[in-house]
Amino acid sequence: MTTIFGKVIRREIPADIVYEDELCLAIRDVNPQAPVHVLLIPKQEIARLVDAKPEDQALLGHLMLTAGKVAQQLGIGDAFRLAINNGAEAGQSVFHVHVHLLGGRPFRWPPG
Repeated sequence: MTTIFGKVIRREIPADIVYEDELCLAIRDVNPQAPVHVLLIPKQEIARLVDAKPEDQALLGHLMLTAGKVAQQLGIGDAFRLAINNGAEAGQSVFHVHVHLLGGRPFRWPPG
């Protein structure tokens, strides 16, 4: 893993880790867009969501279920937004799939 997230997973660089299990970890975003903004990062590197394979289905589902668990842990309950950017034009800046968990304020639609 050559991305910054790989370095966080290997503990080569510090991060504010708020959750970790055998498949993923959640860290506070360094540039938060909401009062609560954490990134759920799988320990298995997948560059973009479109690069996921059928065998990654359980891992991707685990990230969704973990988002709810982390939201509860961080006190935002069931009012949160999840976002996954796929590709540079969609705002992906680190090419290691990750889920943005945002909460603690009202959100509008459409988001972009």
